[in-house]
Amino acid sequence: MLIVQQVSKSFGSFQALDKVSFEMKKGDIVGLLGKNAAGKTTLMRILTSFISASSGTVHIDGDDIAKHSLTIRQKIGYLPEKPPLYGDMTVQYYLKFAAEIKGVPKNNRLSQLAKVLEECDLEQVKQKTIATLSKGYKQRVGIAQAIIHEPKLLILDEPTSGLDPMQIQQVLTLIKNQRDQRTVLLSTHNLTEIEQVAQRVLMIKSGRILLDDPLEELLKNKDVNQLRPLTLEQVFINHHQVHRSKHEGGQMSDE
Repeated sequence: MLIVQQVSKSFGSFQALDKVSFEMKKGDIVGLLGKNAAGKTTLMRILTSFISASSGTVHIDGDDIAKHSLTIRQKIGYLPEKPPLYGDMTVQYYLKFAAEIKGVPKNNRLSQLAKVLEECDLEQVKQKTIATLSKGYKQRVGIAQAIIHEPKLLILDEPTSGLDPMQIQQVLTLIKNQRDQRTVLLSTHNLTEIEQVAQRVLMIKSGRILLDDPLEELLKNKDVNQLRPLTLEQVFINHHQVHRSKHEGGQMSDE
């Protein structure tokens, strides 16, 4: 479904990504982890065709992103950290607008609108203006616009940022329900959320893939001091500490 091979990106003298390679299969939900400035946002912008890679290749559903970017954009749903919402529109009008600009055939728009309103639990607020909605509802509207054209790959950047615990669980349930329909790449700072929804973890640091393993395998490991399974937070800390100690001699920066 998604094949990333030796992707690098430089901004002047700054190396944001350094030979990043990984694959995702249909139905995968993969958690993308990394500290600020690790390269997560740059990677997502390349995958969504907002920027091009300096080198390397990306194939989505068999198409080369450098050669078929317009075709690929129709196969991708993207929710940035700040959803692209218009506060003066009603939910229903905004999603109709999203369906139109994303190329949903005219005769399918009403059925797709009804589908995402139900799937994202937005039926009760469809006539409300977006500016009046809670943050949780706004996030669900953001996800609805990202999936209304039935993308094969869904990319979510901090989809639960700023939500209360109940809203977080509602959004996570919505994300888990995508598994049967599409592939999902989820970036978040909240490691417990990754534990709840992801099957696999990609950890990136200083523009390089530090770890790429099934979540179940990572959490099977034991804490050597307490002889109990590790949490994802402990895995994250341990791998960053090991990576730092390996490169101290070479004076490699952590950020």
